[in-house]
Amino acid sequence: MKQRAEATQATRIVVKVGSSSLTHRGKIDLERLRLLVDAIAARRVDGTEVVLVSSGAIAAGLAPMGLRTRPRDLATQQAAASVGQGLLMARYSDAFAAHGLRVGQVLLTVDDVTRRSHYRNAYRTFARLLELGVVPIVNENDTVATTEIRFGDNDRLAALTSHLVHADLLLLLSDVDGLYDGDPRKPGTSMVTEIRGAADLEPLAIGKNGSSGVGTGGMQTKVEAAGIATEAGIPVILTSAGQVGEALRGQPVGTLFHPTGRRRKTRLLWLAHATSGQGVLHLDEGAVRAVTQRRASLLPAGISAVDGTFSAGDPVDLMSPSGVVIARGLVNYDASELPGLLGRSTRDLARELGAAYEREVVHRDDLVLL
Repeated sequence: MKQRAEATQATRIVVKVGSSSLTHRGKIDLERLRLLVDAIAARRVDGTEVVLVSSGAIAAGLAPMGLRTRPRDLATQQAAASVGQGLLMARYSDAFAAHGLRVGQVLLTVDDVTRRSHYRNAYRTFARLLELGVVPIVNENDTVATTEIRFGDNDRLAALTSHLVHADLLLLLSDVDGLYDGDPRKPGTSMVTEIRGAADLEPLAIGKNGSSGVGTGGMQTKVEAAGIATEAGIPVILTSAGQVGEALRGQPVGTLFHPTGRRRKTRLLWLAHATSGQGVLHLDEGAVRAVTQRRASLLPAGISAVDGTFSAGDPVDLMSPSGVVIARGLVNYDASELPGLLGRSTRDLARELGAAYEREVVHRDDLVLL
C-alpha cells in the first residue's frame, strides 16, 4: 500500500476535530478522545510538531448544565462553553500526560486572525509553545464572542491556523470517512479519494449541515476550509476521527486535497477568508480594469458611490458596475470622508485639500481579488 508523502514528510501538522467526534449525548467520550490523543502522541514521538484545533467546549458543557441540546441563544452558548472548555482541557491534559506530553490552551477570536498585530502575537505564542515541546490546543474563545458564536465550525479557523503556524499538512477529522459524490448514507455513492482543484468539486453534491446536533457545520464547511488551506499551498486530508492514526501514518484513507496555490502573504489570506467587508465601494469600468488587470491601487477617481459605515483601516468590498464583488481591501479613509473625493484625481485633491489627500483609497498591497 503506497503511503501519502504529504503526510509522512510533514514536519508540522494541524489536526482539527469536531464536537461530534469527541462527545456523546452531551458528554465528552473519553474513549474517542483517548484514541485521538494516542494517534497524535505517536506522531509526536517521530519528532513531528502537532497543533490540535478542537471543538467540543459547548457540547461538553451541555450535560453539566442540564441541557439536552445545543442552545440557540448566544448567552447560553457562552455559558456552556465556559463550563465545557475547562472540562475538555482537563481531559486532554490527562490523556497527553500519559504520553509524557504537555498541552497549552490557545483561545482565539476573529480579531486574532484578522488584525495584523494580533496575528503576529499569536504566531510568536505558537512558535514558542512548539519550541518547548508543548502541544497547542486551539479553540475559538466562545465565552467572549460578541457576534455569531461559530468561526465556520472551527474548520475555517483550522485552515487559517495552518497558515499561521506554517504547517505542512492540515488534517480535518469528521464523522464521515471522506468526501463522497453524494449523500454517503444513500446507496450508489462513492468516496472521492483526491481533489486537485475546483473543477473536481463541481459535480459533487456537498451537504451543508451536520447531523449530530452538537456541532455547527457539515461537509460544506470542511470543503471550504480545505480550499483556504490548499490555496495557500497546504495539502489537506479529510477523513473520520476513527482513522486519525492511519491518516497520520500516511495510509491512503479519506480524501486528499492537493495544493492549488502557493503560500500567500498572511494579510492577503486573512483579508480574503477571515474578514467581511464593512462597506462597499462601487467602481467604474476603468477602475475595475485597473484593479483586476493591472493590479493597481484604487484611486478616488475610479469610485462612483460608497455604501456603509467604516473607518480607515477597515476591510471594504470593491464592486463592479454589474454588482459583482471583485476584490476586498483595507480602506485608507473613513466613510464620511469619501463622498467629497469621488471622481477626482489625487493630484487635484492634494492641491486643494493638502498632501494627506494624495493617498490611494485602497493601496494595491492591501487588496486581494475575490
